[in-house]
Amino acid sequence: MGLRELREKRGLTQQQLAERVGTTRGRISAYEIGAIPAENMTLGTSLKICDALRVSNPRKLVEDSMESPKENKPTE
Repeated sequence: MGLRELREKRGLTQQQLAERVGTTRGRISAYEIGAIPAENMTLGTSLKICDALRVSNPRKLVEDSMESPKENKPTE
């Protein structure tokens, strides 16, 4: 489950998550769509996101987020 799906499952908007993490809505959006690759997320940011989303395994969240944007790209 990627970042967007998990955020939505927790009933949060991008703005609400951004406020909990201490970042901008645009940055959360960029992580979700893969404009900023999840592997470029700082450890501090990933831990804050995991805390906000009640995720106990940050590595799993980052790995899933790295796969999710590929699923949304159209196939040719």
